[in-house]
Amino acid sequence: MSNIGFDEAGMSRLHDLMAGYVENGTVPGIVTLLSRNGETHVDAIGTNERDGEGRPMERDTIFRISSVSKPITAAAAMALVDDGVVRLDDPVDDLLPELADRQVLRRLDGPVDDTVRAERPITLRDLLTFRSGYGAVMADPSTTPVLQAIIDLDIGLGPPSPQSVPPPDEWIARIGTLPLIHQPGEQWLYHTAADILGVLIARATGQTFGSYLDDRILVPLGMVDTGFFVPPESLPRLPTQYATDPETGEVFRYDEPGGQWSSPPAFPGGGAGLVSTVDDLMAFGEMLLGRGRRGDLRVLSESAVELMTTDHLTTEQKVASGLSEDELASFGWGFGMSVVTRSQGVGPSVGSFGWDGGLGTSWMADPVEGLTLALMTQVAWPNPEPPAVFRDFWRSAYEALRH
Repeated sequence: MSNIGFDEAGMSRLHDLMAGYVENGTVPGIVTLLSRNGETHVDAIGTNERDGEGRPMERDTIFRISSVSKPITAAAAMALVDDGVVRLDDPVDDLLPELADRQVLRRLDGPVDDTVRAERPITLRDLLTFRSGYGAVMADPSTTPVLQAIIDLDIGLGPPSPQSVPPPDEWIARIGTLPLIHQPGEQWLYHTAADILGVLIARATGQTFGSYLDDRILVPLGMVDTGFFVPPESLPRLPTQYATDPETGEVFRYDEPGGQWSSPPAFPGGGAGLVSTVDDLMAFGEMLLGRGRRGDLRVLSESAVELMTTDHLTTEQKVASGLSEDELASFGWGFGMSVVTRSQGVGPSVGSFGWDGGLGTSWMADPVEGLTLALMTQVAWPNPEPPAVFRDFWRSAYEALRH
């Protein structure tokens, strides 16, 4: 691990580049964090509303982190493993009887009742690696009956909308009416497994998922602004969320500060439900870089962190997931997050881990460089490809490292 910090000129270039995206109207505001071996730089640029209105962005601005929730959910699940409450390769049937005795689709484009029996039960490891048989299907609903069935159940597979998802017991009951899209452990499918993990954690502990997350991960790490909603006294720190209409290209207000994240949701979504700040994400990243320890506090075991940050997918599973050739060669999947498996030049080292949030956030930790990075905006990605502001941030952040 490197013990060197940041280059002053490189940090200035990074600031200017990020400020340019605010000045040209790409995003109303940005908060970035770079932390390396005790040296931390936070840069808050712009405002929390478009056209320069609203409050200035601040270090403690709270963002809807959407899929950056997934690594935090995985950490909570691994805390259960550390505490001996559950085991990775045990079936989840006892805790989630709705998912016992599964049927599996014969083919993706076939009728939802054209199935075969599952060869084995779903395990906790299947959920953590997103190989449970449930997840997002990238297809046309008119030619994919199971996708249309998923949409009809209204289980929150689209953009995060926490106030529209039913409570956990109803949600998992709806999931239980669906066949698996593939055999347990066979293929990677995005998202849904993280939400299932939240239900499992609540049932295993007898707590709500949110209260267990507080007790085991968030409070010990001092992640005081991370949770499933923003309390009234903190709402001024929550910016308006924007998104882009895919047909017209028009940017619109997706959520207001007093909107869907201003009160506790019926369903605390482990896949995309959390809000957080750059400092809270830094604390989480530093704990993982410390192999489960931050300072004198141990939150997870070393073995738990090693499992979380190791690529668990086979080449065949990566091909089936639809990743591009570059992605196949460069990235894998640990528990709830991606893992870098090949260097791409200026950028994350092999073994780096993290994930992005489709509402406009990104977080990563690099064990080789001793580096934690976070980029927070309030503009959703218009498609699965990272916007230019994200690509420029990652490149410029690494160019600013002093060796």
